[in-house]
Amino acid sequence: MSETLYAPLPDRAVIRISGPDRVSFLQGLVSNNIEKITADHSGYGALLSPQGKFLFDFFVYQQDEDSLLIECERGEDGARAAELFKKLRMYKLRAKAELTDVTESYDVVAVFGDGALAALDLPDTPGATAPFADGIKAVDPRLSAMGARVLLPKNELAQMAAIGATESDESTYHQHRVLLGLPNGSEEMEIDRAILLENGFEELGGVDFKKGCYMGQELTARTKYRGLVRKRLLPITITGPAPEIGTLIMNGDKEAGTIRSIHGNAGLALIRLERIGDDAELMAGDAKISVKVPDWVKLPETAA
Repeated sequence: MSETLYAPLPDRAVIRISGPDRVSFLQGLVSNNIEKITADHSGYGALLSPQGKFLFDFFVYQQDEDSLLIECERGEDGARAAELFKKLRMYKLRAKAELTDVTESYDVVAVFGDGALAALDLPDTPGATAPFADGIKAVDPRLSAMGARVLLPKNELAQMAAIGATESDESTYHQHRVLLGLPNGSEEMEIDRAILLENGFEELGGVDFKKGCYMGQELTARTKYRGLVRKRLLPITITGPAPEIGTLIMNGDKEAGTIRSIHGNAGLALIRLERIGDDAELMAGDAKISVKVPDWVKLPETAA
């Protein structure tokens, strides 16, 4: 993908957290180290249930010296963003932090393709961040091969043409995303069921094992240190009629995984690692399924 493309992402919301306790407030809640978020570095993380199961994932940027921005799923009619806002407000208690939904002030834009980072004058470093047209540009904190994310003030999309990027669409963006193996919140991760390490959060920089306590930390740490990861969210290609989301993937008469998303002839599936050996013949209904393990994924030695 040599061309630099950009795609507005209308299913993203932005929440501002300001006030002197903004960092300490988030630090005790989310999976990543909020103290590392600066004007030069953005991050990716998640809010978990007390039992350690996925609730929300998001990107975190520093807006200015007094404010952070959370870029999250918007959901149908804004429902997912409203749920996250409500959850954060519930946990705020007496923290000196103010929450504001500023979604209507920003366009969230994905910039991707081989020339994306050069067009934005960004280094090939996940999370590297700089100002852009009164907004923010950042290398995708998960994986630089995904390109960059831009938070633009509303009605400033002409700035993308100014850097030589060609307008694309969400469909092309999501095809690029799933081929790289990156999850998109609740589209692929089941709410209150998914486990971070099955969905690549360790390799994608979405969890910090040295930061101290946060909600749901115990299960995440236990999963890592006891080597309990037996399934992974992985890219698939589909040959034949597209199955429905949620269709089981079978290796003969044995269940090998579940399809989580489909974009074109590719998608993401939660795969049982012991079922993807060289002799595996995977089917989902009448479709043949091929699994690709991205270079960034670290599998247990017994599954490698």
